[in-house]
Amino acid sequence: MSSVPPTVDCQDTNSRSVRVTATIENSTEQYNVTWPYQNKPQTQPVPLAGTTYTVPPMISCDPSSPSNVVIVKFQNQKDENKNASITIPVIYAQDKDKACPEEHIWPKTPKGVTVIIRECEVNKVGYQERTCRGPEWMDVLDNCVNEEINKVVNLAANFKEGLGATQEVALQIFSGLKNNMDATSVADVSASINVLDIMSQASANINLDNSILDVFLGAASNMLNNSWKTVNKTLEYDMSSKYLQSVEGLVNNIKMNTSDGNDTPNIQLILCNGQNNTSCNGTVFGVEVTLALSSGIVKTVGVKNLADKLNNSNFPDYKFPSIVVSATLQNSNDSKTNIKLDFPITKSMAQDYNILCVFWNTTLMEWSEEGCKWKKMVNNRSYCECTHLTSFSVLMSKTPVTLLFLDEITYVGLGVSICSLLIFLIIEALVWSAVVKSNLSHFRHTALVNISLCLLLADCSMLAVYFPSIQTPTWCLVLTVTKQFFFLAMFCWMLCLSIMLLHQLIFIFHPLRKRVYLLLSTVLGYICPTVIVSVTYVYYKYTGKPYHNTETCWLIYEGLLKGSIHAFLLPVGTIVFMNFFSMGVVIMTLLKSTVSDGSKSDEKETAKSIMKGVVLLTPVFGITWVLGFFVLSIDSRAPMGVVVNYAFSIINSFQGLFILLTGGFAEKRVFVNP
Repeated sequence: MSSVPPTVDCQDTNSRSVRVTATIENSTEQYNVTWPYQNKPQTQPVPLAGTTYTVPPMISCDPSSPSNVVIVKFQNQKDENKNASITIPVIYAQDKDKACPEEHIWPKTPKGVTVIIRECEVNKVGYQERTCRGPEWMDVLDNCVNEEINKVVNLAANFKEGLGATQEVALQIFSGLKNNMDATSVADVSASINVLDIMSQASANINLDNSILDVFLGAASNMLNNSWKTVNKTLEYDMSSKYLQSVEGLVNNIKMNTSDGNDTPNIQLILCNGQNNTSCNGTVFGVEVTLALSSGIVKTVGVKNLADKLNNSNFPDYKFPSIVVSATLQNSNDSKTNIKLDFPITKSMAQDYNILCVFWNTTLMEWSEEGCKWKKMVNNRSYCECTHLTSFSVLMSKTPVTLLFLDEITYVGLGVSICSLLIFLIIEALVWSAVVKSNLSHFRHTALVNISLCLLLADCSMLAVYFPSIQTPTWCLVLTVTKQFFFLAMFCWMLCLSIMLLHQLIFIFHPLRKRVYLLLSTVLGYICPTVIVSVTYVYYKYTGKPYHNTETCWLIYEGLLKGSIHAFLLPVGTIVFMNFFSMGVVIMTLLKSTVSDGSKSDEKETAKSIMKGVVLLTPVFGITWVLGFFVLSIDSRAPMGVVVNYAFSIINSFQGLFILLTGGFAEKRVFVNP
């Protein structure tokens, strides 16, 4: 039913006439059509074109009058009745300021009323609706469906009722869906999903065989090619849940054998014949599924581009899964079944993020953890185990696992480190002429000043990341580049200091010349980091791979030898290894240079010298950064991982303080010729 106009504006009149139209299907049967309106005498509607009837009621503009509901009654020759009604919205004078204005095909409408316009584009049928929020319009909800898809909907409805319920008609229905899914409107996708739902219900009572399998999965896969841009999320959630249940129902009800299977862009189906408690193994979109059963066929379906459309409101802090896996059984007597699912996931994600194994609850239309557990992480894969069969996936927390007070410790450490480095540089500037008396002291203090300067700028860049006001994409990239450069430069100057010490210990009678040392140190300390950072950035920019994480403003770690972080880890690891070697040479030299007669006092002095060398050299050699490699390789949620994370954050965030203590306030005679 419809009315013209759809609404009545009562600002300047006591009543208005409208034309109400009721349309029925084409039929040769004679109907007795009447319409009562506000207890007025019944009047015979005027027939138009045989199947359309129209009546001209007068709509009262009195707010106290009965509701403006027009009812049409149809009675056939067997005295069977069927009624239809329509409510005519009225804009009363006192509500005119709350009404939505006339806009294109949409009439002036009272607040809270949804207007239906039965007008569609060419080759489409249906209607459009729009709700007045008063005095503003909400978005238009387009329910106009492609005529061909509408024919498929009607054909499916008849199939469900048993009219033409044959394999040929089922094939025709799915072929119609597959051939008409180039349309991108929400109404077309929704209507197509309704067809899947109807056929899923029909397949519970009507046998369908594998002859329709390829066409059915092809049609279902095509539906996921669209983005499903809907007016509201509620509709999208309903569509996606109905889609998943329909596909799962059809796969479960279609009779298949183990030679079947299908691979489409968005859906993969594999079958396995279980016998004598054997394990059925299969892989869909990289997810390995293992199921043990005594008999029957395991049907495993993997679906892409659907998970982000499903309702995830009960896990707001978790990311949408990428793949949904469904498993069903055919001809099986197993009452209890355990299923194992091996989802591909990077090692760094599995270590640092919370992961949940979940299934889709069709009753609540949401993800649930009941009966599913995340068991362990082996070979970079998340391992799930569930005690029931349905649709499964994994959810990953949006942010890494945060250890208690770890961020606060880092903030304080960086602040203390920055202040300490500033003090150290001021001290060096004040006492430079007094302490730099030889080439050896000049080499040492030059390296210490450059190490401190680079660490100061790197710490400032790290601290700047935590200020929301400068966390723009451009600033995030700049801070990533500066952190990579200054940390690399710091380590390169540490290497210069290490090489100088090693040369002094080994080549006692061939000291370094100042010009040679300064030239080599400048090249190694600044030019090498510049080349590494430039090559890294250019490589990732022109290969299309991400150079940095926009959330942390740091390089990306994706796994062993994967990710831009290795442009930092490899040179740093090499330098730390070389500095370890240099420290070992220092310790061995201290041991050999001590003339011992076996007395305990000499042993104590040697031990003190070694400990002193280790304590004083560790901060300026960057030895503590070895903990960073353990941070990447140990699960941060494990007890040892917690210890390593705290140790790394505390020691390295306070590195500037340690440099001040060991390089500025402690004993200066660290580099002593044997």
